Amino acid sequence: ALSLEDKFRVSENAWRKGGIMSGSSTMFLKPKTRVSVEDLIRGIIVQSGNDACIVVAESLSGSEPVFALEMNEKARELDMTQSHFVNSTGWPHPEHRMSPRDLAILSQRLIQDFPEYYHYFKELEFTYNGIKQRNRNPLLYKEMNADGLKTGHTKESGYGLVASVNRHDRRIVLVVNGLPSKKARSAEPERLFEWAYREFSNYYLFQSGEQIGAAEIWLGQLPSVPLIVPRNINLTLPRKERRKLDIRVVYEGPVPAPIKKGQNIAKLVINTPSRGTEVVPLVAKHDVMRLNFLSRLMTTLRIVFLGESS
Repeated sequence: ALSLEDKFRVSENAWRKGGIMSGSSTMFLKPKTRVSVEDLIRGIIVQSGNDACIVVAESLSGSEPVFALEMNEKARELDMTQSHFVNSTGWPHPEHRMSPRDLAILSQRLIQDFPEYYHYFKELEFTYNGIKQRNRNPLLYKEMNADGLKTGHTKESGYGLVASVNRHDRRIVLVVNGLPSKKARSAEPERLFEWAYREFSNYYLFQSGEQIGAAEIWLGQLPSVPLIVPRNINLTLPRKERRKLDIRVVYEGPVPAPIKKGQNIAKLVINTPSRGTEVVPLVAKHDVMRLNFLSRLMTTLRIVFLGESS
């Protein structure tokens, strides 16, 4: 298994394409030296080192093109459907692209899946090879609880930033791009974060396993079965929409027995003006066995002749 102490060799290719000769953001690596994985991570995150990106790609996959293919496979696994990679650095290429949605997905997964490494994103500076470089994320230097993530700039897309702020136990991830200057990249995200915290709130509607009504059963040993949500249901909504929230339980009933625990038998339909309609499955809390033949016959006759329900 790879460790932070393992060392990767800096190739001539990585030095030429991503080093000081490239005229791009660099970690100032020297060719034919060996660098620890941890330093390379910090060089990528803090210093935006293209040379560090290429070293990691070559060391893990043999070459940068092969690493890009593996990036594309991972992107599909993460449902990043509007991304395609041809290099490890983000260097402009007609076929290299990412959407704001995919950047948000990737940021969320970084924060959730690798909490032990996320602290690198809020480091203000990193010194390597005697050269100190400061983190380019302007929000880290403001008192707004920002702790990541990454800046970007190309001639085609302008100045961009993927940022995250964690305030009052509530994290917001923001993606902006197409800004005209570094100054705008500093001011606009701050304005958007303040607006988001002021105008929106998280609403915790139901916890996993919580009962939400019951479904009527046809020819079962019980007349009904409790309906539960299989996961937590939380929404982020504009504060003014909280009273406009409409939640309904929908199913076609009575539901014929037998029923298995966890069987999907109903839907929780959530309507909000800004998010539209969201549908969450509701499942049976426990098994419901079917009546035996004689009981089913008597129940059916009772319904036919007396008009009674099951």
